[in-house]
Amino acid sequence: MTSKERVKRIIERKDIDKIPLGFYVVDYSIIEKVIGRETYVRNKVKTQIALWEGKRDEVAESYKKDTVEFFKKIDCVDILTFKEAAILPPKNYQVPKIKKIDAKTYEDENGRIYKVSESTNEITCIYNPSERKDIDDFTSDMFKFSEDQLKEPDSTIFECCDFLIENFKEEKFIIGSSGGTTCFTVLGGMETGLMLYALKPEVIISANEVMVKVQNFMDRYYIRKGQDGVLLEQDMAGTKGPFISPDLFKKCCYPFLKRRVENIKKYIPYVFLHNCGNNIPFMDMFIDSGIDVYQSLQTNAGMDIEFLTKMYGDRLIFWGGISTEILISGSMEDVRKNVKEVIEKFKKKNLRFIIGPSHSIAFGTKYDNFMALIDEYEKNAYL
Repeated sequence: MTSKERVKRIIERKDIDKIPLGFYVVDYSIIEKVIGRETYVRNKVKTQIALWEGKRDEVAESYKKDTVEFFKKIDCVDILTFKEAAILPPKNYQVPKIKKIDAKTYEDENGRIYKVSESTNEITCIYNPSERKDIDDFTSDMFKFSEDQLKEPDSTIFECCDFLIENFKEEKFIIGSSGGTTCFTVLGGMETGLMLYALKPEVIISANEVMVKVQNFMDRYYIRKGQDGVLLEQDMAGTKGPFISPDLFKKCCYPFLKRRVENIKKYIPYVFLHNCGNNIPFMDMFIDSGIDVYQSLQTNAGMDIEFLTKMYGDRLIFWGGISTEILISGSMEDVRKNVKEVIEKFKKKNLRFIIGPSHSIAFGTKYDNFMALIDEYEKNAYL
């Protein structure tokens, strides 16, 4: 049974030969250890600076070569995403004018300030002079557009994604891009955005109407020939629960998520949702919208794979179970124990899910722990 067949069969709740394994994303420190050299793949700081310096083609070659080599070496993985073979600027992109203020601070030509965080491997915009922050700046009539403004994107932005598909389309289950996700829309930053839900929900609805139209149009280009599913991504909860009430979500967000999934399924049959935090109050709406697989089971937020599979497993497949925290800070023995426990839940309790980290193979994951995960999985995953 190929990886592609295995994942399709578990989504369709049919018999399989082995528990499917997938990684939402693998960060560069692990990829470099596996392939034995430095890479741009998932090195967000290195990649961003390289793109600012006009090294787009150099980045693309690294993304293509290194991603394929990594997944050929770690060949037990059943699901591949576009998170490693990312969408890039087009070949003829306009290199931005960036000024380096100090070792960790940059400014672009529009006055936006960016700060490097080495501890998280991120470059974050910390100041945007044009960003709206005042709730009174937002009105429903500001969200207007003409469909004749929409146009086909430059196909070279998909260079790395298409390369990944070409190398693995016969064997692996590939979940990739779409026109975008419209669900929990936050305008003007989290504080202003949450106030808009409470005081001006009509503004959120107006923004969502426009985004859905744009994203539905873009699906025809962003959903690539040869991918098996689409990955939607949006975080909308903390460890104690969602950022907005189920009633507000049902009014402002759920109808637009459902429209997005319906449009995506005109092109491709399976839709995955990556969503951190405790989203249990929204789970029935995710299911009703047409989501097939839910990923990011934050264990410290009550997202236990056994509980979720027993509650919703007849309508939704869950992907996770292995603690990201243990992979980062635990021992190899802790990882092996965790992997065994998750596999035993699948086998002894007759649960059906996709095994993987509760979030990702994150920045800071110990290489020995990653290899312990792979080894323990391969020893025990066959049914």
